[in-house]
Amino acid sequence: MLPAYAAAVLIGDALTTGLLFALFAVSGTRALLVLGAGYLFAGMTIVPWLVSFPGMAEQFGLTEIDKQATAWIAALRRVGFPAFALAYLLLSGRSAAETSGRGIPWVQIALTAGAVLAFGACAVWLIVSNAGLLPEVMADTRTTTALWRYVPASAGVLSLASLALLAFRERSRLDLWLAVALTAWIAEMLLMAYLSSGTRLTVGWWLGRLFGLASAGVVLMALLAETAMLHVRLARSLLAERRAREARLSIMGTLSASVAHEVNQPLAGMIKNANAAMRWLDRDEPQHGEAREALARIIDDGHRAGSVIREIRAIFEKGAGERVTIDLNRLVAEAVDRARRGARLSSVSVALETAPGPAEVTGSPVQFEQVISNFIVNAVEAMGAVEPGRRLLGVGGGTDPGGEVEVSVADTGPRVSPDVIDHVFEPFFTTRREGMGMGLMFCRMVIEAHGGRIWVVNNPGGGADFRFRLPRSGDGAWEGQE
Repeated sequence: MLPAYAAAVLIGDALTTGLLFALFAVSGTRALLVLGAGYLFAGMTIVPWLVSFPGMAEQFGLTEIDKQATAWIAALRRVGFPAFALAYLLLSGRSAAETSGRGIPWVQIALTAGAVLAFGACAVWLIVSNAGLLPEVMADTRTTTALWRYVPASAGVLSLASLALLAFRERSRLDLWLAVALTAWIAEMLLMAYLSSGTRLTVGWWLGRLFGLASAGVVLMALLAETAMLHVRLARSLLAERRAREARLSIMGTLSASVAHEVNQPLAGMIKNANAAMRWLDRDEPQHGEAREALARIIDDGHRAGSVIREIRAIFEKGAGERVTIDLNRLVAEAVDRARRGARLSSVSVALETAPGPAEVTGSPVQFEQVISNFIVNAVEAMGAVEPGRRLLGVGGGTDPGGEVEVSVADTGPRVSPDVIDHVFEPFFTTRREGMGMGLMFCRMVIEAHGGRIWVVNNPGGGADFRFRLPRSGDGAWEGQE
């Protein structure tokens, strides 16, 4: 039984020592180094205690050791551990700057472990070699003298002092489990010194050993549980960081794709106008006036491309660009006027119908203009496979019965499939081979950032109708958003 008990205590103390030293290596708190040294000291003294126990030396092939040596080694262990625990609590109650170790942590751990092992080895050697000169604490191999009672009393005082410190200060989780270990340590002292009347191998003596084993294992279990929780939290933190990094990369990809998609329209206009200007100038009689107008449109498209880039960046950074009160009906009419030339080239008839009077909203005119332009361009492209005489684009604007401002862009192209109608505003979703899937996503971001909503429905007679609604200026829905 004794070898099994000693082996269990040794393994528990060794594992606890390793965990405490590892925590010190991470945190640099010297108090953890001291507590680890205490468990190392308690663990190393259990081996000579077992070897020197009456009748055990012969089993290890050694000469029988004086009976007083076993008791004094036990006294060294019983008083030593609570002394280390008290030193830990005194150090951990000071500031982090005062208790942080200086130097390389593993070097400090090696030096501390070496010092503890050297001190313990010297103390055990002095006890074993001079056992006959020490005061007698064992009357025989099983019964202690009255002098022994001072040993558990001293260990109990040190343990109670540690518990008193814990009671009057803020406690960590390790402190709470150390309090449990010290309580078990005190119970072991009481059982072995008083319930067993200081006699070895009695029921009280063995009960004390069980409490000692619990004392050795309780902090180990707490540290193992804490280490497992730390690993779980670390894994969750790494997963969250990976997701955040992937989200940032996705946002960067979305931003770059949005810029490429939205700038493509003014760039295409600049190329067309540049070609037109070249044709006007290449005539036998150069048409400088027409060329000048084409160059002016190029300049206008260049400014528009710059505005688009700034507004897209504003969406991703702050959720909104320039905030002004604008007449959305006027903005719709201007967007339709710019789109008429391209629509005529595609044999598309354009019908504009806006409600009388202003339809004022608060937001970014550049962003709203880009949304309307995206709707119109998509509608014109959707009617490419329709017979020229049936290509009709209907654009409407006004105030709905609920007081919100609504814009509608309808075409006579193919209807949107029910399987994809709920996904058309998602990033990178497109049904066109050459599409990027960014235009409608950009539209949704703009409208939702301004407190509105966007959707698409299929027309009963064929084609799709893209719509969005925005709160009227002064309703407070947009002004309150940041």
